[in-house]
Amino acid sequence: MNFHELKNFLVLAELLHFGKASQACNLSPSALTRSIQRTEESLGQPLFMRDNRTVSLTAAGEKFRTYASSAIRDWEAMREDLNDHGKISGLVSIYASVTAVYSLLPDLLESCREAYPDVHLELRTGSAEASIQQVINGEIDISVAALPDQQHPRLEFMPLIETKLVFVAPKKSKPPTTKNDELDLSSAPLVLPRTGLSRRRLDLWLKQHNIEPNINTEVSGNEGILAMVRMGCGIGIVPELVLERSPFRDDIRKIQGAPNLAPYVVGLCTTHKNLHRPAISAIWQLAANSKPQVKGHPLKK
Repeated sequence: MNFHELKNFLVLAELLHFGKASQACNLSPSALTRSIQRTEESLGQPLFMRDNRTVSLTAAGEKFRTYASSAIRDWEAMREDLNDHGKISGLVSIYASVTAVYSLLPDLLESCREAYPDVHLELRTGSAEASIQQVINGEIDISVAALPDQQHPRLEFMPLIETKLVFVAPKKSKPPTTKNDELDLSSAPLVLPRTGLSRRRLDLWLKQHNIEPNINTEVSGNEGILAMVRMGCGIGIVPELVLERSPFRDDIRKIQGAPNLAPYVVGLCTTHKNLHRPAISAIWQLAANSKPQVKGHPLKK
């Protein structure tokens, strides 16, 4: 087993598709299969469960994924430490939602490219909720995520911006209201995130007010919530920043008389260990010296 086979394993563990993973690794499907088989033979354990349609990690595969991620991060850190003349270089992976990529990251990525041209950035997009655990597991270096209510002791968090949580509906709809002209969350059909900070805050508010919600749809990701709301599936809850940057913003409106939930604080997240790597430390300092140029409430560093 070698460094490249570790990388091949991690790509397949992320994509769970041999065709897509082989393209990402610049290998033929048969070559990727042989690479995975050599790794499994070295460990004496199957890492993937395969059938004609699906690929999934075994319990051993999940454990090995954490090890492989850590090993590659340590390798990159060593390469940086051995770099001549103190030049900042290396590979840094950044994970963010689509909204964060085009609203919070452009200035930071451009500054990094200009200041540290030998740092190679690997940008991944997806649900920010899962990214914090991926940082803890060593699968990614930096994530853009909401500040959790309880911060993990291994994590460092840099707040960048505060954004409200807003309830939204299709522009021409009339959500049900109570006799006090407040949004009636007991009868209004709701489109909610399956998990995450906004879901936890809404669930707490509903419990405190003894309201049984009418949940119509549960969705992964804020962009998916807005798409379902636009289709008329119900009322949603998203960070205001997401609504303002959404391609659906002209078809969706904020609801007046909705509960006032605690706002999101969005920022960068990494581990204390990662900040000892020169490339990550340099990016962290660039972020600390700049503010995102977006609507909202930029936070003082």
